[in-house]
Amino acid sequence: MPVYNAPVRDMKFVMQEMLNVGQLTDYEKYAEADTDTLDAILEQSAKFTSEVLAPLNIVGDQEGCKRHEDGSVTTPTGFKEAYQQVVEGGMMGLAQDPEYGGMGMPGVWHIAAGEMQSAANMAFAMYPGLTNGAVAAIKIGGSDDQKNTFLPKMISGEWTGTMNLTEPHCGTDLGMLKTKAVPNPDGSYKITGQKIFISAGEHDMSGNIIHLCLARIEGAPAGVKGISLFIVPKFKLDAEGNAGERNPVTCGAIEHKMGIHGNSTCVMNYDEAEGYLIGEENKGLKVMFVMMNRARLDVGMQGLAQSEVAYQNAVAYAQDRLQGRSLTGPKNENGPADPIIVHPDVRRMLLETKAFNEGARALVYWAALMEDLEGVHPDEKYREKADDYLGLLTPVIKGYLTDKAMATTIDCQQIFGGHGFIEEWGMSQFVRDTRIALIYEGANGIQALDLVGRKLARKGGRALMTLNSEIDAFLGENADNENVAEFMGGLKDAKKKLTEGTMWMMQNGMTNPDNAGAGSVDYMHMMGLTTLAYMWAKMALTAQAQIDAGSNDEYYTNKIITGRYFVLRMLPMMDAHLAKIKTGAEPLMALEAAAF
Repeated sequence: MPVYNAPVRDMKFVMQEMLNVGQLTDYEKYAEADTDTLDAILEQSAKFTSEVLAPLNIVGDQEGCKRHEDGSVTTPTGFKEAYQQVVEGGMMGLAQDPEYGGMGMPGVWHIAAGEMQSAANMAFAMYPGLTNGAVAAIKIGGSDDQKNTFLPKMISGEWTGTMNLTEPHCGTDLGMLKTKAVPNPDGSYKITGQKIFISAGEHDMSGNIIHLCLARIEGAPAGVKGISLFIVPKFKLDAEGNAGERNPVTCGAIEHKMGIHGNSTCVMNYDEAEGYLIGEENKGLKVMFVMMNRARLDVGMQGLAQSEVAYQNAVAYAQDRLQGRSLTGPKNENGPADPIIVHPDVRRMLLETKAFNEGARALVYWAALMEDLEGVHPDEKYREKADDYLGLLTPVIKGYLTDKAMATTIDCQQIFGGHGFIEEWGMSQFVRDTRIALIYEGANGIQALDLVGRKLARKGGRALMTLNSEIDAFLGENADNENVAEFMGGLKDAKKKLTEGTMWMMQNGMTNPDNAGAGSVDYMHMMGLTTLAYMWAKMALTAQAQIDAGSNDEYYTNKIITGRYFVLRMLPMMDAHLAKIKTGAEPLMALEAAAF
């Protein structure tokens, strides 16, 4: 059976040494977020995920969720009990507002705990993860009464939440949405329609499920301008605000999926279900996108998490599996063969994964810290920068990290040879579970189009210009540090090529939009590689400072070695992506549709 052990040492390095999350205690909101508390939370989460969630991962994959004739759904063996431990431990409210019962800790702490849960059991982690997204939407768009009614019980974990967007005919193009809302005399609405692909849509783990549903009020404008957002609880609320009469929103079926079998992905039928408008009529997408943008950062984290757990099991196998001899002579002379980790190509796959995981972790945590600082920093310019960065990086974190994670989990499966194709080893599940991360919350091709079509040009391109200026200043400050010269040189070269790609897209995408579309995924990957190069340069600088100060901790030496692999073996992909961008749309669009 596969195992998972949270990489607490690396998490602490990124958070405490590289990012200095301790700076958050300078602000009243996070005054209690000290190092001792962070350490305790990381250790508690590590223990829970390795001992409770990880053993349930294969159980969830094999059992799946079961729908019964009455539309109810039971989750796999052990899930309900594990969720109760989440609730009792207060983990649902870790980064939530104390006003509604949360602990009020930084979001970057939450993302670290979320990485552990997603690595140990991605299907399980989606239940509390979706609830946190629904909480964010209600907090942004809900009335005071709605906040006071729903948030405390959702933050405690007594109730869970979902998001209901997709319909059978309507996924990315929400303007085609047909679910309708008819006003009731009491101010509520009757919601009728069908939603598909609804993660955690029905289950047995909480006392109520709060669905956030997009629908069109009768007479609303066509397209995206006529969409409203509604709270539709599984159970209507009684006079005291507790779960009461059953609402006619039910699970019609559970989707038969490639992966994440332990999560109940449902077809949801709304048959004049009672719902309550969030915010203004016809302005539902604005609130829902708050939830979706938060979810996209979490999906990027999911990619990292699956890559991490796949890596851990591949390393253990490569250290143990004896096959063949080293090309430079036997390394296990007393055995019949050498462990496969001696072979360069096995090391290539492991280092590719390790270098990606550690760079991706730094990028995700950096973005989460930016989100925290955006809410508390006294300098308006800094808050502006944080908002710009989050807008620019969200499609990159979602799109690039999950694209790359798909490749690394497959590499880790490959290391197992034929055993990787056998279910009992667990590597197939990591590949299958990772696959959805490239699709949901906006397919990665859509993320790439969002990046080049919206985010680059937003506010006159201010986000990328600010990031470039920050990188230039960083390079200037460390130009004379010979011990990290490879990292600085790699970052400088990556930034130069990204700038070249940006200029080409600006000059040629405006004259022919297909040029932008044709190069968008390659550009997203260039942005991903460049931001990882920035993270690796920061990590190398931090590790080298410890070495220069006399530290003998092998962790720092190994960090430098891993980072050199990234610079020397992964960053050269910038050239390939740039070359493909410059071919433009012609090679893609030349073939007539009928000839495919």
